Amino acid sequence: MATTIERARPDIGPDQAEPTIGRRQRTLVLASMCLALVLVIAGVSMLAVALPSVGEDLALSQSSLTWVADAYALTLASLLLLAGALGDRYGRRTALLVGIAIFGGGSLLSALATSGSQLIAFRALTGIGGALIMPGTLSTITSVFPAEERPRAVGIWAGFAGAGGTLGMLAAGWMLGSFAWESIFFATAAVSTITFAVVLAFVPATRSQTHVGLDPLGTVLSAFGIGSVVLGIIEGPIRGWTAPLTLAALIAGAVLAVAFIRWELRAEHPLLDPRLFRYRGFAVGSASLMVLFVAMFGLFLIILQYLQLMLGYSALKAAVVLLPLTFLMIPISAMAAPLSVRYGMKLVSGTGLLVTGAGMVAFGSLDAHSSFGALLVAQLLLGVGIGLAMTPATNAIVSSLPSSKQGVASAVNDTTREIGTAGRSKATSPTSRPASRTRCRSRPVSRSTSPASCRAGPATRSPTQPAPRSPAACGCRC
Repeated sequence: MATTIERARPDIGPDQAEPTIGRRQRTLVLASMCLALVLVIAGVSMLAVALPSVGEDLALSQSSLTWVADAYALTLASLLLLAGALGDRYGRRTALLVGIAIFGGGSLLSALATSGSQLIAFRALTGIGGALIMPGTLSTITSVFPAEERPRAVGIWAGFAGAGGTLGMLAAGWMLGSFAWESIFFATAAVSTITFAVVLAFVPATRSQTHVGLDPLGTVLSAFGIGSVVLGIIEGPIRGWTAPLTLAALIAGAVLAVAFIRWELRAEHPLLDPRLFRYRGFAVGSASLMVLFVAMFGLFLIILQYLQLMLGYSALKAAVVLLPLTFLMIPISAMAAPLSVRYGMKLVSGTGLLVTGAGMVAFGSLDAHSSFGALLVAQLLLGVGIGLAMTPATNAIVSSLPSSKQGVASAVNDTTREIGTAGRSKATSPTSRPASRTRCRSRPVSRSTSPASCRAGPATRSPTQPAPRSPAACGCRC
């Protein structure tokens, strides 16, 4: 049964916190938080796989299809800091339960959407739920686990954060092979119900024992500032980086960021004290996570196109091929915690970043004639590198703030990930390519078209159909 954790000294940092629950319940808490985390991350990658089917069924333009995916990211990134503060003040389990309910409800409404505008609105609603869930998962773990167990628990959480995307692609690939695109949202709503029950049953109520001010002005400045930056990143590849809307969004984001910093330096109860970035662990950890997620999710988009467009794999087969990366990342992330204690965070994290770079080089050397062994080696390098780098970076962030600010610390961790994820998706997405390719991919898609038929030549095409330049150019559902 869920219990409430009391702290003997409310002003102590997370390294000195003493939870009052047993090892078995802590294990159940960790499993519950990883389930909630994967629910949010897998939901994004599942939609990415289903977007071609969504666009075809609802007759969406390329711009509308982009906003189906990005409306979620915009609300999620904008509200993370506020959601973390709400969890610290009113209870992290409460924030989690409300977030899961909103996430599940938004997913169910998305499955019932009959137009692009409805789906965009429901995805934005789902993003609000995701913003409440993500900081609550990590801050609950750091509040429940004692100092000697916390780094390993955070490492396991970080491993699932990295692996959730591939698990979502695998689930979506399987479902879309037999069901319509709505199935991914129905499945997400069902898993949300299960997650709600698990959190309610096993997760204790934790909150800051000191007063946590909500900082209304700081909240507004951070939400609109982060939202403006994400909007600029989203619109840049579509409208052009010098387009009025793109420039206005990025400039507004910069101005609001400066205003946020100036206000937070004077606020009695700042939402996020900018002076925290003077701590090397906090600043370097945040920067490392952003770089890692730009690289990791950008690579996922590119490697999926490589597997599907060049090698002709289905979405399901492509996700299965990437499973070695997923299964390696989780145990390596857990191992990185004791390695950091023994050898130091800088050495372990730096080694992870170097190995990640080697993995990126290995992926970059792949071509249409590369063997599966070469792909496997690249996955092994990337899985080891990300696993080693992500855990120390996450631990550096959460260990820099006291127990009363663990929700905000987790929100900073998640915000850097989301900004990095937004940056990678716009840098590598089809919409960032030349206009001719974008127009070609936005044409209605034939259900009978496949990558294999695109490359097969004139024998499999209508006599009046011109030879395509590539699988993408002929409108393949790949």
